[in-house]
Amino acid sequence: MTPKQQYYEHAANTIIKNLKRRRMDGYYCPTAAEAAELAMSFIKPGMTVSNGGSVTLQECGITDTLRDREDITYLDRTNGTTPEEVTGILRQALLSDCYFMSTNAITMDGELVNVDGSGNRVAALIFGPREVIIVAGMNKVTADIPSARRRVRGIASSPNCVRLGKNTPCAATGQCGDCLGDDCICSQTVITRRSGIPGRIKVILAGEELGY
Repeated sequence: MTPKQQYYEHAANTIIKNLKRRRMDGYYCPTAAEAAELAMSFIKPGMTVSNGGSVTLQECGITDTLRDREDITYLDRTNGTTPEEVTGILRQALLSDCYFMSTNAITMDGELVNVDGSGNRVAALIFGPREVIIVAGMNKVTADIPSARRRVRGIASSPNCVRLGKNTPCAATGQCGDCLGDDCICSQTVITRRSGIPGRIKVILAGEELGY
């Protein structure tokens, strides 16, 4: 085990203890493949499942696995052919049995920090789906809330805007411009410090760098 792997494991154990205090379940997997396998183990036949937009879920292969499962109902936004159909699927997702997502940042104290454009992802995190499964690489870990917010603006937002083809200052310069334009993806900032329902939110930390 390398020093970085040891650090990841020790830091994850601290975060998992703090998640428990906040009524969230935490898990650590050394690899993305193991994290994906654990995440999929929570899905039972007959469930209705959906997910938020996430590079992490794509890199882990979770979105492809969900599409391939024939024993569940997968609410996939990419099946929408019009903006109205896509919005309808996003609304249905709020009533799913299980919702997959990543997080923009997680603090050592076990708080989740997420910034959204339309708000569908953070809405599902807050209320609706029976369970929320979060998969995050250890690169998402920050010391505290201020550093988590800096991480979103300084690291995550720019590549996400580039990926989504957004016309924003950060997409053009790599630096947050605190914009309010039509393409801004930083409309909602949600800090999850506690789960209202014990165990509803499950956080799987992977000992690799995943997503932005």
